Amino acid sequence: MSSARLNYGKTFLLGFGFFGVSVIWGVYNAFVPIFLADKFELSPVLIGFFMTLDNIAALFIQPPVGAWSDKLRSPMGRRIPFILIGAPITALAFGLIPIAAVLPLFVACTSTLLLSAALWRTPVVALMPDITPSEFRSQANGIINFMGGIGTIVALQTGGMLYKMSPNFPFWLGSGLVLVAVLIVYLFIEEPKEYETAEEQPGMLASLKEVFSNPDKSGMRILLAIFFWFIGFSAVETFFTLYAKNHLGLNEGDGATLLSVLPLFFVLSAIPSGFVAGKLGRRTTIATGLIILTIMLILLFITPAEALLTGIAPLPLVGIPLVEGGARMLTLAGVLLILGGIGWAFININSLPMIVDLTSAARIGTFTGLYYMFSTFSAIVGPNVNGWAVQLTGGNYNIIMLIAPFFMLIALGLMMGVKKGEATVS
Repeated sequence: MSSARLNYGKTFLLGFGFFGVSVIWGVYNAFVPIFLADKFELSPVLIGFFMTLDNIAALFIQPPVGAWSDKLRSPMGRRIPFILIGAPITALAFGLIPIAAVLPLFVACTSTLLLSAALWRTPVVALMPDITPSEFRSQANGIINFMGGIGTIVALQTGGMLYKMSPNFPFWLGSGLVLVAVLIVYLFIEEPKEYETAEEQPGMLASLKEVFSNPDKSGMRILLAIFFWFIGFSAVETFFTLYAKNHLGLNEGDGATLLSVLPLFFVLSAIPSGFVAGKLGRRTTIATGLIILTIMLILLFITPAEALLTGIAPLPLVGIPLVEGGARMLTLAGVLLILGGIGWAFININSLPMIVDLTSAARIGTFTGLYYMFSTFSAIVGPNVNGWAVQLTGGNYNIIMLIAPFFMLIALGLMMGVKKGEATVS
């Protein structure tokens, strides 16, 4: 019988770090494409490429930063210094984005944001397995992502309302919240003082080679599955406000509000999905989520736009008005996004714990970096593939709802061969 316990209070406080990250990217993904299309008049292909720049930065920065943080020893710990340096720069650059009047200045602000955010995301995520025993990492990741989901809801729901008042306000809100969130992590989270050591600490590329050359291909299969499911999800997330505007006929604010249904139910499902994985296993839970998400995307594709906006029931906060000044309603599209939120929780909550449980405590940052290497590389590929698809189909944003489930099914096939990555009892 294990004597280890999950410290819920500490885990919730740590979740504020992911809350800050999620607010930033929720606002960025919802409104930067609108700026690029309306303010700077870029084509869908260029918008797709621009929206992958954050992932290009992350691809080259986050994995080596994760490995670097494994080896760092400082009075504040091995993760906190990255957070204290990166987060304030992120907040400043983010607040300047909406007031950049010309494209070169806009690019300078977003580039600074992307580079600084990539510096501290892996360390803040690696803190969770640092302070959590293996058998509780799915549950702890559920709590962390619960907090992140709240951040995304704040970004989309509050951001959608603030955007109608001024396009500047959602960004300024995000800047303030990320500073508050990181301050909470700094004041209340104490890193372990002793770290498991190894005779040799393989670097990022050596660790990747180790995973792919292992006779048991579980690690390789998990990483490739992560790559494929993030291709589908990141493309939908990136283009959803433009999909809502051009396919469903909604304004930008209501498009962001409609999308907020998905992170709301991701939040509500985050903690339960960790406990589901504790009962059924992580692989089975992830596979179930992939099936749910595939069905949701296909239904969004085949259902006429008019039917997707059919009112189902009043929903005060995340519903959308079907007529100007009317009551906020849950629509059929909202119901499908509810399913998507549940499915995404089953997938996303349990994938990082599977990755870090392939290694020892000394290399958690390195393997967290591998997780981000594959998820960010796919987030580079996804928006570009879908940007070209939209362009080639004459501006048909609905096409992304057909392409995304194809990649989800590939990921499902890969997960069927995974044998490792389940929780171990200490």
